[in-house]
Amino acid sequence: MKYILIMAVFVAMSCSAAFADIMPVRKFSDRQPSTHNTNPWGLVYAGAITENVPGKVSIHPITYELNGITIAANVYTPAGYDPSKKYPAVTVAHPNGGVKEQVAGLFAQKLAEAGYITVAADAAYQGGSGGLPRHTDIPFFRTEDIHGMVDLLTIYPGVDVNRIGMLGICGGGGYTLNAAKSEKRVKSVATLSMFNTGRVRREGYMSGAIKAVQDTLTKSSAARAQTVAGGELLYSDSNAPKLTDEQMQAYLATAPDLYRDGWEYYGVTHTHPNSSGRYALASLMELMTWDATDNIQLINVPLLMMGGSISDSLYMSEDAIEKATGTADKELFIIRGATHIKTYHVPEYVEQEVSKLTEFFGRTL
Repeated sequence: MKYILIMAVFVAMSCSAAFADIMPVRKFSDRQPSTHNTNPWGLVYAGAITENVPGKVSIHPITYELNGITIAANVYTPAGYDPSKKYPAVTVAHPNGGVKEQVAGLFAQKLAEAGYITVAADAAYQGGSGGLPRHTDIPFFRTEDIHGMVDLLTIYPGVDVNRIGMLGICGGGGYTLNAAKSEKRVKSVATLSMFNTGRVRREGYMSGAIKAVQDTLTKSSAARAQTVAGGELLYSDSNAPKLTDEQMQAYLATAPDLYRDGWEYYGVTHTHPNSSGRYALASLMELMTWDATDNIQLINVPLLMMGGSISDSLYMSEDAIEKATGTADKELFIIRGATHIKTYHVPEYVEQEVSKLTEFFGRTL
């Protein structure tokens, strides 16, 4: 069987452009179905809601407009939800290339079980949300997505507008940090396995492509020029070569944990048709000049960052927490034995993370 090389379906486009020519990802038509793909709302995480039962946590698919684009979102309400009462609320931002039905939905549901109103929305230009060209991945828009979720919560029945927090996962964690610099409607901020997309696009994952930055920017500029001239819109997987199954397995055997585990999560166990992982190459013109930690000192509310002890992406959370000098109430919480992707779904890790989040939001909201 042949496999097309696209860029990190499994890591939600977490690797740098320099890895696009070597990273094997299975085509959707070749993927094994998720074990949870019969869910009526398309949820693919373990323990997902399968029906709304009175008196229990419920899911409410909604759409709303943000800057002229229709955003698709799921709102989760706690057991016994009464819109005449007031509840704390949390936004949940998904990984790059991921969708609301995956890990973002899991944590939105878990927090709803703890008594919060939560919202997980697909990013503009991605997933079930509108916007053209598809798979645009630009920091301004991803940050606006999070501001938009806060907008929604401020008018959602039952939300206490004085008790809103934010959670971001992987790339959504980096964009959540960015949103929190100016978003003063929120009282606390948390991240899980934070991924600084700008830094990785610029330097490569684990700083493995620093010397390629100018070449990558040149290719991105050329991709934009081609589109402006009426040519084909280029994506991270455009014109990619193919690898045999044996070549793919050989690469994964020595790949960083983010790629290896991500292949399994996004490509096999938690696959979703809206989670393509590709992005428009022209997006790199914006991504590579951006960094989640620029002006991070503007965050002046309690900050919790969580990451796996053996995750090869932990260096990004360590860097961010050190630079977040605007708040004295900050913590880097380590999940022992966890890699980046395994913090998304392994029950023992999720249990620790949810426990820490409920303690953190319970104290700060």
